[in-house]
Amino acid sequence: MDNPAPRGILGAMRIDADVIVVGGGLNGPALALALARAGLSVIIVDAQPARARADATFDGRAYALAIASKRLLAAIGVWDRVSDRVQPIREIKASDGRAGEGAAPFFLHFDSAEIEEGPMGFMLEDRHLYAAFLAALGETAGITHIPAQTVTAQEVDAGGVSVTLSGGRRLRARMIAGCDGRQSGTARRAGIARQGWSYGQTALVCAVEHDLPHHGIAQQYFMPTGPLAILPLPGNRSSIVWSETEENARTIAALDDEAFMAVLRRRFGDYLGAIRLAGARFTYPLNLTLADRYAAPRVALVGDAAHGVHPIAGQGLNLGFRDVAALAEVLVGAKRRGEDIGAEDVLERYESWRRFDSTSLALGMDTVNKLFSNDNALLRAARDLGMGAVNAVPALRRAFIRQAAGLAGDPPKLLQGLPL
Repeated sequence: MDNPAPRGILGAMRIDADVIVVGGGLNGPALALALARAGLSVIIVDAQPARARADATFDGRAYALAIASKRLLAAIGVWDRVSDRVQPIREIKASDGRAGEGAAPFFLHFDSAEIEEGPMGFMLEDRHLYAAFLAALGETAGITHIPAQTVTAQEVDAGGVSVTLSGGRRLRARMIAGCDGRQSGTARRAGIARQGWSYGQTALVCAVEHDLPHHGIAQQYFMPTGPLAILPLPGNRSSIVWSETEENARTIAALDDEAFMAVLRRRFGDYLGAIRLAGARFTYPLNLTLADRYAAPRVALVGDAAHGVHPIAGQGLNLGFRDVAALAEVLVGAKRRGEDIGAEDVLERYESWRRFDSTSLALGMDTVNKLFSNDNALLRAARDLGMGAVNAVPALRRAFIRQAAGLAGDPPKLLQGLPL
């Protein structure tokens, strides 16, 4: 059994950090940087070895970062480390599609020229973003990064929360931020239940090289068995996020590279010329999972730990960064006012700020996926007509663009590029 945490001269249990962040993916480091740059002390407990993803060769995994996410990355000192590796998204086109037929005429077309902020978003490879986070963590005072460890237990009391690591070490903080994904152990140990369901779909993820330039245009084909996203990367490369039924995906994933590409080409079409596989292939089962609460005594959930969504609009990481910005602003403000940052009323401010927005967006994407992942002729005609009407009204089209870019409403300071 571990020895109890040491006590100070007044009998209070020692505090190792203001916040323990559980999870070292992307949301965890972003939150740690946001808090540390505002004067809070942070420990990150990361299940992965520190260099595992930073040292990876190109594998095709990439993210579509909204304008608001770019601003957050700039505010926490990460954007300048990756700005020369991003691909701006200048246009987005959405259309119906069928294997062997290519895309139908698009029913939605968003152009960055319709907003004043420049490109609607930016594509960035996972390996570059993670490496930038890792470098920033190492250069920022107030952050302790503990890689290759997991949290096996957490105990809450009136003065703080204690965690036990897989290596036996015990740590204590004012609160825990659970950034540990859809199967969040932080949420489970805090007694936070989850709701959700499987989509009966699997995402096939890879990257391709192509002969013709993409001109920064992202394409979304709504196929009867699930959406196919073709997202521009630097050079003549694109990231593929291809949703298929679980049965189809198992069959396609089992093919060798040549046969896999033959199936993809029938869906991709020839608008970018010949295409070739670039890097590895991955599969991810698709489901919706929503935590019943985003906060519990001395615990807050962030990103997929709070809301795992369908990748149909590429909003998963952007939603997580919205959580990061909101939680950081709440905690920093509370700390400066002399409040206990792990107090129930403090964490409830975060939950009330984020839960409605993220749940609404998650359920909205769920509806879009169900509406578009079918081959009902009447339904296809009705939805195409509706989307075409949106596309024909400049004010509605602009509203959609601003919402997707994270510019709508009154976002937290970091999403505006402002310091805390």
